[in-house]
Amino acid sequence: MTTPPPAQLKHPFLRALERGVVLGDGATGTALRERGWSGRGDIAALERPDLVRQLHEDYIEAGAELILTNTFAANRQLMGRHGLAYRVRDANFQAARVARDAREIKGAPVFVGGSVGPLGRDFAIGALSVDDAESAFLEQIAALVEGGVDLLVIETMSGLSEALAALRAARRSTDLPVIAMVNFTASLTTASGESLLTVARALTEGGADVVGVNCGVGPQAALDMLAELAGQPAIAPLAVKPNAGMPRVAGGRLVYPSTPAYFADFARRAKDLGAAFIGGCCGTTDDHVRAMHEALAGAGIAAVGGRVAGGVGETVDTRGALASGDAAPEPREPSAEGATPRLRDKLASGKFAISVEIDPPRGVNPRKAIEGARELFAAGADAINIGDSPMARVRMSALSLAVQIEHAVGIETIIHQTTRDRNLMALQSDLLGAYALGIRNIIALTGDPPPEASRSSAVWDVDAIGFIRVLKRLNEGVDFAGNSIGRATDFYVACAANPTAEDVQLELSRLREKLDAGADLVMTQPVYDAHTVLEFFERLGSIDVPVLLGVMPLVSSPHAEFIHNELAGVVVPEDVRARMRSAGEAGVAAGLEIAMEQVDEARAFEFVSGIYIMPSFGRYEVAAEMVRRTAAP
Repeated sequence: MTTPPPAQLKHPFLRALERGVVLGDGATGTALRERGWSGRGDIAALERPDLVRQLHEDYIEAGAELILTNTFAANRQLMGRHGLAYRVRDANFQAARVARDAREIKGAPVFVGGSVGPLGRDFAIGALSVDDAESAFLEQIAALVEGGVDLLVIETMSGLSEALAALRAARRSTDLPVIAMVNFTASLTTASGESLLTVARALTEGGADVVGVNCGVGPQAALDMLAELAGQPAIAPLAVKPNAGMPRVAGGRLVYPSTPAYFADFARRAKDLGAAFIGGCCGTTDDHVRAMHEALAGAGIAAVGGRVAGGVGETVDTRGALASGDAAPEPREPSAEGATPRLRDKLASGKFAISVEIDPPRGVNPRKAIEGARELFAAGADAINIGDSPMARVRMSALSLAVQIEHAVGIETIIHQTTRDRNLMALQSDLLGAYALGIRNIIALTGDPPPEASRSSAVWDVDAIGFIRVLKRLNEGVDFAGNSIGRATDFYVACAANPTAEDVQLELSRLREKLDAGADLVMTQPVYDAHTVLEFFERLGSIDVPVLLGVMPLVSSPHAEFIHNELAGVVVPEDVRARMRSAGEAGVAAGLEIAMEQVDEARAFEFVSGIYIMPSFGRYEVAAEMVRRTAAP
């Protein structure tokens, strides 16, 4: 029997359900067709990612708190009819990535749900066995999980047997939350005559976190179904996601009659009947979602990101809102003023320090990042690392996000700065501006080469070693050319090290040069093998600056394989990957335990002064649990 995770590690989606209604998005297939897509829906994210991403962004802007990947028909059975079975993994992985990109661009803390739809007529008539169905669902779900979805949304299933096959596949694949919805007729039964209550109870017993109905019927029939299920025992929280009424054909296309105003009334009534998840299916648009959001705002909506009714594009309330009952941490004054010991002082005093990395948004809204920093601060983190357009993709500047986090949350930041994007003059100008805004910690990096698709040119007037020298000159009160800057800066300068580098001798040589140039702190890439760490620093020789060991918690076996095979400079040993494979659906818990073992091993090394946590897929709750455990006396 699987040990339940600690209360603090409960998935954010499940916590959101406890706070109130979670609002979903609207239609995907019909909405894409309205926007000009005429191809197969299951490959839209492969062939027109811009179109799919914009649809997600529009739903987020309208107030959706959960967006679904465009993968409703992206399974082996349906794609195979058109000779596309070999693209199942790509279609699902890419769709998850496009949805996550939309979230990053909007900077909103919305959930990405992996859509898992029915297998079609063959299963309904018995031409496809249950075992074959479960195998097809396993393949699709594995790709969605690998792509980084936050939860799975099994939808529009033809009946209980198909829904349970998908649910079993989900539970075999992952411990992510699952919403399971079945397509019912207006008579409140499935096509094969199964009752609403029978289906809801069976899905609950099968492990679904939310159960309900979608597609097929319009808002009124959906409300009738909610009324029948309301108050029934032994049923998971309820979901409802109806079509925009029964369509008619006009001008060669389907026209759905239900207006946004009608859906606003539906949302209010659904909430009153106890629905936990409300959204729209075929025929609904971002206007329908906006109307539902406005109807629910202030009346029980979960507000996972503290969204205000004006939409995510507004600049007000960028600090986000804590849900009722959540304790807000006391804000700490910026560390430069000494109200709270600075990171450098904590390290000097012998405290085992904890820093956690947060990526800036790909758009102008910092709310998701700020809320992540708030959660980590409350857990006990000492600092937040902020990347400088990591992976050479355009994001909000690290400096801008750092200032906002320090102001809104009160936790000290370490900004990453590369020499890739700025010439020597711009680099120094930015540093002086950062210092004037209260930033004191910089990690000096060379930076990843820009991909060809970025249409950008690298500068690299200096590399990371030269950059450290620049920072130290500023700390002496002069620029790199020797001109006085008046008052000297007081930057605390970190540098990077990779104990698993392919050319370890070159890495050791460069690290020694960084230390000789004046680096005050070493922060390593993620390392999964204690022996490798020990051997690296033994070969380096004496070191008189603190070291923060990089730790990246694994979340699944595919995640471990991706990091090992596709993330340059990071090695995941076979024994660790084997543990993740054997963990199966409990990947997050297994990854957390592996990470905590790394922390325990790090504490035994005299040269390690703390850890540097790098959460994947924005799983800040996992990082926060690591922080809590590490910081506990």
